[in-house]
Amino acid sequence: VQLQASGGGLVQAGGSLRLSCAASGRSISSYGMGWFRQAPGNEREFVAAIKRSGGGTYYADSVKGRFTISRDDAKNTVYLQMNRLKPEDTAVYYCARNWASRITDAGGYDYWGQGTQVTVSS
Repeated sequence: VQLQASGGGLVQAGGSLRLSCAASGRSISSYGMGWFRQAPGNEREFVAAIKRSGGGTYYADSVKGRFTISRDDAKNTVYLQMNRLKPEDTAVYYCARNWASRITDAGGYDYWGQGTQVTVSS
């Protein structure tokens, strides 16, 4: 499966962006999906995840209430709606496919997209 993340860009603090992760080569409907991010000098960190249809969502405390993960299995796409963005949200955002029960742990993911840059100016 190939994952293509898009939708990143430059936005002012308080603004919004919507990231998309389009999958090709195989359906993602049977899998949980997640978003991670990595800022320069930092380790990759969990942002949000969604289990297969109806299974629930998970968020890092730092984004809870501001970000929303969703999926459209008919389009084989996962989304991350990011509102009330802060400068500390600046990072490269990656989408990935979950294969193990560790849905908030990068080790639980097997396929990764190439990342999309999100920059939030103060």
